[in-house]
Amino acid sequence: MREIDLMEVGGFKVGHYTDEEAATGSTVILFDEMSPAGVDIRGGGPASRDSQILNPLMAANEINGVLLSGGSAFGLDAAGGVLEYLSERGIGLDVGVAKVPLVPQACIFDLGVGRADVRPGKDAGYKACENASYESPQRGNVGAGTGASVGKCCGSDRMMKSGLGTFAVELGELKVGAIVAVNAVGDVYENGKVIAGLMNKDRTGLASSFDEILSWTEKAYMGNVGESGQIDLAESKASTNTTIGLIVTNAKFSKAMLCKIAGMAHNGYARSINPVHSMMDGDSIYAASTGNVESDVNTVGMLAAFVMEKAVIDAVKQAKPAYGLKAYEDFAN
Repeated sequence: MREIDLMEVGGFKVGHYTDEEAATGSTVILFDEMSPAGVDIRGGGPASRDSQILNPLMAANEINGVLLSGGSAFGLDAAGGVLEYLSERGIGLDVGVAKVPLVPQACIFDLGVGRADVRPGKDAGYKACENASYESPQRGNVGAGTGASVGKCCGSDRMMKSGLGTFAVELGELKVGAIVAVNAVGDVYENGKVIAGLMNKDRTGLASSFDEILSWTEKAYMGNVGESGQIDLAESKASTNTTIGLIVTNAKFSKAMLCKIAGMAHNGYARSINPVHSMMDGDSIYAASTGNVESDVNTVGMLAAFVMEKAVIDAVKQAKPAYGLKAYEDFAN
């Protein structure tokens, strides 16, 4: 097995729209041909559009692309621009009277980093498509990762800048890659060590979101329990978050098996982000097949988790300090 560029997986283009001033943006992945795809959503607060069509019980078996965006639920308007771009070029599902593009979308919550009143809209989706190419995509503070951040359980004073990352591998003829915008409430780990996330109180080093949240719970059991009987984590200043990504492979799979691969890819989140899949996140992973290589779903699922873990790490390592937030490079030895 060897590392390759994401675009070597083949069968798609990637384009970014970046609004540096407002700290938001969109990243579109456009498939060369309509391709089978699946999805697995495990966070408690997702913002998504048309993801339900990837349920194996739904009629659509193939899609035209995937859009990752900032702007929270407001950013769902960006998909309209992608649909317009594809429709103008006669691309989409042929329904007789028209060709309807199928492009599921997921958004991160980045409203608290830049301008809350500026979100990716139809124009952002269209421009991302215009910028799409087969060149290796930019990473870090671009596209859907422009306003991404991590380590937010204590609010903006102690969180860090994150971004967009990629990683891909080749095993014989098989290729599997990942692209992800990392906007987690939790911290990012590499080899069991925190490399980005919650900073300590004086912002001179890294702390642990896991330990911080457990300390609040311990205090809650000592009397800070609300009228509902639920533990009141009142010290938490975390806003909505969400890590969103896509697995692409040149292996041939059905929509149902791609849903399984997307589910296995969440193991990559679990290895690299802690805490993850919380009610404060909307963690989602899409998976798409852009080729016809014969392979085993278990092997591809294992590789999907591996490349997603590496892509998450890449997202924070590629991020640069911005919007008053420190980044990985500020603490790297």
